[in-house]
Amino acid sequence: MGGLLAMSRGIDRVNTVIGRSVAWLILLAILVSAVNAIIRKVFSISSNAWLELQWYLFGGAFMLASAYTLLVNEHIRIDVIYGRWSRKVQHWIDLIGTVLFLLPFTALMIWLLFPSFMISWRTNEISMNAGGLLIWPAKAILVAGFSLLFIQGLSELIKKVAVMRGIIPDPHPQVSSNEAGLKEAGIMTVGLEKERAAARSSTSESRK
Repeated sequence: MGGLLAMSRGIDRVNTVIGRSVAWLILLAILVSAVNAIIRKVFSISSNAWLELQWYLFGGAFMLASAYTLLVNEHIRIDVIYGRWSRKVQHWIDLIGTVLFLLPFTALMIWLLFPSFMISWRTNEISMNAGGLLIWPAKAILVAGFSLLFIQGLSELIKKVAVMRGIIPDPHPQVSSNEAGLKEAGIMTVGLEKERAAARSSTSESRK
């Protein structure tokens, strides 16, 4: 189990670096969108390449960060049902869901997408839209995203078994819905206090 946990830690580190890095693609997509809108309004010039670049950037952030989202336990689940069970039952739900759904689904997507990516790459496939971009980078992002999600699923499976056997502590201990609500409220309150403090500071500086 020690070797498997070491592999799991390695996978976690890789997906953490990738997930935090690709988050900046959202900002880049916003900047591209803003520049595209300004140029279109001011100079009446536009290109499908700009639009497709926005899709590529957003798709890259979504797909390449999905494994990191799984790592930090932020994927959406039906908490109304899931949260009512004991942590032991939740472990079994996560374990069975990973084995029967997550890993088979991601493996199937890799198997279906990889041949399409290879054909697109060999033929240098280009978008059918006028002035569009190459297609194969988008397909490469899909393959990479599902591959990262697959290996992160393996990592979560290893950690889940280790937690259930008492080898490592639970990285995501159970939190009741009330505690979760209070935590969210606390985060929002801190954010509001910071905004008010910044506003007061700005007002005092302007008066000076």
